[in-house]
This record gives sequence, structure tokens and C-alpha cells, in this order.
Amino acid sequence: MPTVEPSAAPTLEITTSRQMLAWLSDQRLSIALTTYQIGKLFLLGLKANGELSIFERSFNRCMGLCPADNGFYMSSLYQVWRFSNVLAPGQQQDGYDRLYLPQVGYTTGDLDIHDMAVDAAGRLVFVNTLFGCLSTLSETHSFKPVWRPPFVSRLAAEDRCHLNGLAMRDGRPGHVTAVHPSDVVDGWRDHRASGGVLVDVQQDAIVAGGLSMPHSPRWHRDRLWLLNSGTGEFGHLELDTGRFVPLVFCAGYMRGLSFHGDFALVGLSKPRDNKTFSGLPLDDALKARHAEARCGIQVIDLRTGDAVHWLRIEGVVGELYDVIPLPGVQRPMALGFKTDEIRRVISIET
Repeated sequence: MPTVEPSAAPTLEITTSRQMLAWLSDQRLSIALTTYQIGKLFLLGLKANGELSIFERSFNRCMGLCPADNGFYMSSLYQVWRFSNVLAPGQQQDGYDRLYLPQVGYTTGDLDIHDMAVDAAGRLVFVNTLFGCLSTLSETHSFKPVWRPPFVSRLAAEDRCHLNGLAMRDGRPGHVTAVHPSDVVDGWRDHRASGGVLVDVQQDAIVAGGLSMPHSPRWHRDRLWLLNSGTGEFGHLELDTGRFVPLVFCAGYMRGLSFHGDFALVGLSKPRDNKTFSGLPLDDALKARHAEARCGIQVIDLRTGDAVHWLRIEGVVGELYDVIPLPGVQRPMALGFKTDEIRRVISIET
């Protein structure tokens, strides 16, 4: 088992499949992931000796992640942060080749922000789950709405349909997922098992239904992929028929999907023992396979559907929200606000 960095939670245990670290090395890849359960951003990479590097920072209810130029965006309880790497190419800091600084922050209020993405104009678009719409950042207000589903009659802080996932296509919002097309406060909870929908943003129309707690739609290599989280199935959706085509079953409640070439990175969580996550088809699917839900990441080969590598998290962390690859990064670190390190990091733009 790899050694955990001193700053990590003492009860955290991370294990990997035999070839996971070699795969990260071969792909020249690191991984960022969030868990709002304990409010942590994790950065996973490789030390110089090939061992797993685990770096974490605390941000209250951190959830959505998306890549940006020389960094990434992350949502938290009432803010959105843009992290920028302050190290020059070839420069290192204590053995780390990226130092991500929370350079710009926007105070949004508690919007329960889920998926985020950057459009062709460089604008951040995010799923405003509380108001059931897509929004962008505002310099003067909590948010600026840019689109809402046709079944949501007005903007209200009521989480009516639990809009959660966003797929970009050709640099603009293409599709979103919702747990159910409800237009009453918290109405989605009564239809979790099979009421999920995929909505075409440009057509303002539902193009697929009958999904179970769908999450994380993504457009990759001319296909619309998504996580049918309530059944434990990862697959793609045929847009002409609205049929979901499973590729593989994953032993956990899936949230967070990203791609690196021929591989998908899927985040897994242990379902919470409450009404929201119990009573789903996933329960029976796990029992039929004599399996228990896991927390971690599965690397799936899109060509075969095989889970070729995995990373498992146990102990204090049981739920993840998002996961993104950091291409070309060997060993990343980040600064937060719990210590005074951040006040001593000063860089000059040239």
C-alpha cells in the first residue's frame, strides 16, 4: 500500500490494482477528484520512485471539476474556484511538477453546483441544481442563468428535477441529465428508480427517458456517454432512438466521468443508507453478483468494456463526486486556506 502524504486524513486508505501506477506513468497522467462527504480535493500522481503520490486540500462541499487552461475549476459550498498552475515548465516545488493555486474565486451562494464545463468562448457553464438551470458566473450577482429545461416553468430555489449532468458538444452545452422532469419542489425524489431523462439543450427537448438516477453525460468520440447510476451501468445513448446501451456494470454508485483516449475514468461511491440512495435497481444488481459497493475509480477500456485498472478508497471517504485527468502532469499539489502557505506564494506575470 502506498504511503499517504502527512497532510492526508489519518484513516484514509488507498489501494490500486497491480498495473494502475504503471498505467499512469505510461499515459503521463495524474488525476484530480473531489469528495463533498469530507470536503476534500485529492490530487493523485506519481513520486519520483514510482509510488503513488496523494495530496489533499480541504474545501467545504467541493463537487464539480472541469479542466481549464493550465489548471481547472472546482465548485464548493458557496463558491467556484479557478485553480492555476504557478510553476513554469520544468520547474518543481518539493518534488511536485504542478502547484495549483486557487487564483480566482466567485461567491455564488449555495446553489448545489454539480457538473461544470468551459465553452468555446472560455466561459464557465455550470449546472445550477438548486434552481434547475444552466448558469454562468456573474461579476455582480450569484449567477447568470443561460438555459432551463422546458419542463421547469420558472426559476425557483426548489431543486425540482435534480438537474445534475452536463455534456458539451462543439464548444457549447449539448445535453443535460435530470433525475425526473418534475416541476414541483423536490419532486424528483418520488421517481428515482426509472424517471431519469436526457435533455437536448439546443432542441429544448427530452430525447431519452426511463433512466435511473443518470449522471455525468459526456460527448466523446462521436458518442454520448453517461452513467446510469441507479442501475450501476456505464454506457452510451443512441440519440436517434433514445435507447441506453450499457457497456459495463460497475460495483458502486457512479458519479464523475471523464476520458483519456481509449479509456474512461469512472468515479464510484458507496450508496448512503438513506431514502435517496436506497431502493434502486443497483441494490439487486450487487446482490445478484455477490458484490458490495466500492468507493474509488475504475479505468475502463472503451474498446472492450473491461475494467483494466482500479483505485479503491476506504476509511473516512465513502463517496466521490467528480474525477478528471490531468494530462502531462506527474505529481501535482495545491494550496488551500487552512494554513498560511498561500500568503507566501508570489509570482510575477511576464
